[in-house]
Amino acid sequence: MITRQLRYITKQRSTTLRNLHLSKNVHHLFDESPYSNPTSLSPVNHSLPTFLRVNLPFNAFKKLKELLKFGIHNAIDEVTVALALKYSCGNSKQGTQVHKFAIASGLMFFITVPNSLINMYSKSGQFDRALCIFEGLNYPDIVSWNTMLSGFQNSEEALNFVLRMNLNGVAFDAVTCTTALSFCSDLEGFLFGLQLHNFVMKSGLGCEVFVGNALITMYSRWKCLEEARRVFDEMPNRDLVSWNAMLSGYSQENSYGLEAIWAFIGMVRQGMKLDNVSFTGAVSACGHQRNLEVGRQIHGLCIKGGYGTHVSVCNVLMSMYAKCEVVEDAKLVFERMNERNVISWTTMISVDEKDAVRLFNEMRLDDVYPNDVTFVGLIHAITTGKLVEEGRMVHACCVKSNFLSESNVCNSLITMYAKFRLVQDSIKVFEELECREIVTWNALISGYAQNGMCLESLRTFLSAVTECKPNPYTFGSVLNAIGSGEDISLKHGQRCHSHLFKVGFNTDPIVTNALLDMYAKRGSISESQKVFSEIPQKSQFAWTSIISAHARHGDYDSVMSSFKEMKREGVKPDSITFLSLLTSCGRNGMVDMGQQIFDSMQAEYQIEPSSEHYSCMVDMLGRAGRLKEAEKLMGHSPGGPGLSMLQSLLGACTIHGNVEMGERVADALMEMEPNESGPYVLMSNLYAEKGNWEKVSKLRKRMRERGVRKDVGFSWVDAGDINSSLSLHGFSSGDKSHPQSEEICKMAECLGLEMKLLREKDRQKDMAITV
Repeated sequence: MITRQLRYITKQRSTTLRNLHLSKNVHHLFDESPYSNPTSLSPVNHSLPTFLRVNLPFNAFKKLKELLKFGIHNAIDEVTVALALKYSCGNSKQGTQVHKFAIASGLMFFITVPNSLINMYSKSGQFDRALCIFEGLNYPDIVSWNTMLSGFQNSEEALNFVLRMNLNGVAFDAVTCTTALSFCSDLEGFLFGLQLHNFVMKSGLGCEVFVGNALITMYSRWKCLEEARRVFDEMPNRDLVSWNAMLSGYSQENSYGLEAIWAFIGMVRQGMKLDNVSFTGAVSACGHQRNLEVGRQIHGLCIKGGYGTHVSVCNVLMSMYAKCEVVEDAKLVFERMNERNVISWTTMISVDEKDAVRLFNEMRLDDVYPNDVTFVGLIHAITTGKLVEEGRMVHACCVKSNFLSESNVCNSLITMYAKFRLVQDSIKVFEELECREIVTWNALISGYAQNGMCLESLRTFLSAVTECKPNPYTFGSVLNAIGSGEDISLKHGQRCHSHLFKVGFNTDPIVTNALLDMYAKRGSISESQKVFSEIPQKSQFAWTSIISAHARHGDYDSVMSSFKEMKREGVKPDSITFLSLLTSCGRNGMVDMGQQIFDSMQAEYQIEPSSEHYSCMVDMLGRAGRLKEAEKLMGHSPGGPGLSMLQSLLGACTIHGNVEMGERVADALMEMEPNESGPYVLMSNLYAEKGNWEKVSKLRKRMRERGVRKDVGFSWVDAGDINSSLSLHGFSSGDKSHPQSEEICKMAECLGLEMKLLREKDRQKDMAITV
């Protein structure tokens, strides 16, 4: 009976619709119709489906409501309901009302209506209701399956549904493939996507533009850009989305920046109408390539194309100019923006670190709410500027706005306090964290090492590896601590070496460089050389580390041969490399070579010598007895004579007995560091050497009056196995604090006697050869 009535209604509607005017006239009649008289609506009511098919559906629900109000039910067909449901997406209350009417009117028998309901409930966040409607369908069509598939939020569930479609014999169309490919996000999904690509090729769906676009996006997401390009090249037709997908894929990978720029040029040559996605991809690629010239040209195209003030385009323009170290241009882009979002403000805070705090305050006045990345950038700027009070205020702001639940913000705060030498505050932030990831542990390990608390750094590392899986930065930080910690046993460095080898980090550049440096600092130059020789691609840091290692051990020949090899390999030295070279030249009396290297810094490598480089030169000239030259050079140092420079010159004055210059330098040092014993001791030794005991007495009296005490020299010895203690035993001259001091003294005495015997044997051999 119901079926017969529906057939009659459908037939009646079809006859009426054939007699209607064009949609423009229908709209005119509909607007002029007197709503107060229901009978006058009937010629127009039959026009509603045609009117809604032609126009956007935003009036559908309103018109539907008016018809229901006046009881004109027969003017409403399945298309009207479908359009009303389309307008109700996101408004489940409204959609539910239409759903009720669809059930009451019997329109649920038309597949268009349940399909629209599935779509409406999916987009309104009521996926379970959408699934319930789908499961109630006796004969779902391909639109039903596709609509249901697009509603899934979980990739695994979505791909399982695709498998269900296949088992039910559903013939996949272009929409099925496109939607399914968008869910291929994890490794299992990617493998599924490869099979789907194979199906697309066999079924002939590869000629569909949006299927090709989905394949390019999937391959780009998995960094298979060669395969993405192959799909792109094989597409018979390409639209703007195709080009943008390829361009975005390239621009997301730093190593494909040049390909991204060429793809953009190809778009322009093809006459594609560029949009904000095109410009953001191209500008981002210029940033990766540090290609300022092309970046400026694309900026010009952005302005010509009407995207000069577009938010997302301006954001990447600022980032590009910052990467190309043209900060003023980044500021200009920011100032000319009509609208700024959180990314705009965050980018500017990261770019203009000097004004970061002011920008953050302006951001809040502009009613833009910061995110975790904003706080990370702001904290970094505060750390760089050494703004302790501002750092505390931002910490308080993070607490109030509940951003301490974000691990990256807490990690930045730990690093900030460590750089401010407020280690207890770093520990407090660390301890307040409920969940600690490896990056958090790394921040604390590194913080301890930076503050000379190397033993605590090692202890923290040992705790970290019991809770988290270490990464290369974990080993880099702890190896740095072991290398700097004179009281830590080298056995712990060797144990770390063994550990990182087991987890497969033995070829990681961060780890190998740290390992090389650790062995060099701890006196094991042979192990350093072995690590260096095993590095497949030797970076600037690796070369600098091995040169520093040889310099530290006084091996001038190895330093210079390594430097020559470094240049031959095309690796450019940095300022640290030159410090090691100058140190080695100074200690070996190679003044002319040292001067040549110092002069080449700016002439050949455009590296401005720092105060540390001048200090090396002063030390070098001083050791060679060229004290006047050393004093003159000291006056040219940027920022004036520093503490290290004056100490080097005073040491040289002591060696070469220059009392007059020594007094000048010592006075300057005592003024800079009044409680440092070094200048007093050196001058006392100089006066004693010259036989001026009166001045020696006065100087010692002055030390007593100022409370200056000579620092006690310490040495360390590894007196136990690796499990007995983390640290070595420290001792000074005449120290008997070790529980085995008697045995140690007896052993030292035995070694002394053996050394005497060996010397005597050598002397006798020399005499025999002479005779």
